[in-house]
Amino acid sequence: MYKKLGTLLLVVFYLFACPAGPAIAARPVITADTTYYDTDTGLYILKGHVRVEIGKRIITAGQAKVSLGSLEVWGSDGITLTQEDISLTAGSVYVIGSQNKAALSGSVTLAQPQITITADTADFNWRTKLAVFTGNVQVTQGNDTWSAASVTYNSKTGALE
Repeated sequence: MYKKLGTLLLVVFYLFACPAGPAIAARPVITADTTYYDTDTGLYILKGHVRVEIGKRIITAGQAKVSLGSLEVWGSDGITLTQEDISLTAGSVYVIGSQNKAALSGSVTLAQPQITITADTADFNWRTKLAVFTGNVQVTQGNDTWSAASVTYNSKTGALE
């Protein structure tokens, strides 16, 4: 069980904290109130105060499920992702690690010093660094706020596309 838990921690690290690859050498710190491996589904179940921290990146959730076989993660109950000046919150997240993609839903908010975007859902691609926000989108830049059906934000350049 401890060997599987160690493998789980590395998978979660690479899915959430280091999606671009093993460029960051720091070891992750992963905690949860309870950890359980469900042999029927093949999923690791993490519950209560789930926290993944690597360097300056921190992901928290109320609960998460992880599939080592498919490299998928389902997180819910108050998702937060922070790194330096980027802050992202959502109700839930689904990560497809093999594709470097994440789908967020439930009052998604991206907050940076120069821009805040809220939406019903967002899809993020770590390869392209693009986040597509859809559904009740509100964008605030400085004193300007506007609505849109969809916006695409480039997290590398900090610009809307």
